[in-house]
Amino acid sequence: MNAFFYKQFEITRGQLLQEVGGISSDIVDVQPEGFNNTIHWHVGHVLTVTEQFLFGFPKASTHLPEEYLQLFGNGTKPADWSGEVPSVEELVLQLKDQLVRMKDISDDFLAQPLAQPFHGLQTHGELASLSLSHESNHLGQLHAIKLVATRTGLHK
Repeated sequence: MNAFFYKQFEITRGQLLQEVGGISSDIVDVQPEGFNNTIHWHVGHVLTVTEQFLFGFPKASTHLPEEYLQLFGNGTKPADWSGEVPSVEELVLQLKDQLVRMKDISDDFLAQPLAQPFHGLQTHGELASLSLSHESNHLGQLHAIKLVATRTGLHK
């Protein structure tokens, strides 16, 4: 992956990891009124969607368990979770590993057209840009949940 593009992922992922690292474990599964999900879900969702966008999960990537799609994929929510759910700590380790693996994405791959356009995007590089935007959006959501939960005294 070209250095400039990778640096953007490094910055965004670093901010996400810093935010999550500063969150008390007693609020990661709190869902304040007005929010659709929890901090725990947002962390897993960013990991899962990035793996889909950049690595072709679940067909072309085996770095994450396939059940992550049912836990953290689009349209999922913690209220529907059953069985084992990975901890936030485990998800954070996987986010760090994913960032390292991004370095190996070639510029040739990013220039390749998608098999089908996705929301008007034509190349893997354009999809990677969407991934950055997506991660930033969820960083903001989990920051907002953290603020509401800590200021209102919500905890599990």
